Amino acid sequence: MRRGNTFNKFGILFILGLFTFSLDGCYKFEGDQTVPAYLKIDSISVVTYFPEEGTSSSKITDVWAYLDDNLVGVFELPALFPVLARGKHKLQLKAGIMLNGISSTRVPYPFYLPVDYADFEFYEDSVQVPPVLTTEYYPGLNFAWMEDFENEGLKIDETSISDTVIERTQEGAFITPTSKYSGVIHLTTEKPIYSAVSYDLYPMPKAGTPTMLEMNFKTDNLFNVGLLIQEQGQIIKLPLVILAHSSEWNKIYINLGPNLSLHSKATGFKVLLEGGLELEKQSATIYLDNIKMIYRNL
Repeated sequence: MRRGNTFNKFGILFILGLFTFSLDGCYKFEGDQTVPAYLKIDSISVVTYFPEEGTSSSKITDVWAYLDDNLVGVFELPALFPVLARGKHKLQLKAGIMLNGISSTRVPYPFYLPVDYADFEFYEDSVQVPPVLTTEYYPGLNFAWMEDFENEGLKIDETSISDTVIERTQEGAFITPTSKYSGVIHLTTEKPIYSAVSYDLYPMPKAGTPTMLEMNFKTDNLFNVGLLIQEQGQIIKLPLVILAHSSEWNKIYINLGPNLSLHSKATGFKVLLEGGLELEKQSATIYLDNIKMIYRNL
């Protein structure tokens, strides 16, 4: 409950009850403090070096808060939560996402650096906003595939079953200071199938290597994202995620690592993008942008 910088008695008791519950298995405050400090975090943004890391688009839904390396809790943004601390402590905030777009799989995004405060000073019975709530990618990541549709030569290859293509467009595009174009797919009753793969065949990462696919999308038709794995002379098709209808631009983080680790004998893989016109529809439009496949080499 939030009442500006003050709380009514019921609100304080209620939020303290939640806080006490969240401490189970996390950290124990030692001392006689009964009145917490409160942290207010509305959002965490991402800063990127565009030529090497692409757009700064993100969908950070949660903050994972740590006090002196112990988990305080996971809080949906915007968040206002209590911390039983006073004076200077180490505070760490990690940007949380919904893995594969599923609300029940909330995790700290492994490729975003935590926001660290070595000596954050807590004040009892006050609402504090930590400064500089921005993160960036860890250094040394491998951005193996990036497609932002800003260049005419696309790194996407339609398959033989596709009867339409993806085109660059400014109409309805994902617009930022670094983005003027997006990819658009038009499905009709005459051309109802889109099927494409990433242009290059990528070498298989070592088992356990974190591998993520990020993308922005807007669609009025279900759309599939998966993998094509080349293994012992065969091509194995692995559907992974279905993008649901979204009338506004959305973002998803897709975890490729576990499925790639199951195919240790494979020689390479491609990302698969597919969509078929839904029944009883005459047409559909699918927008994609800011596609990134990222490795963290072990």
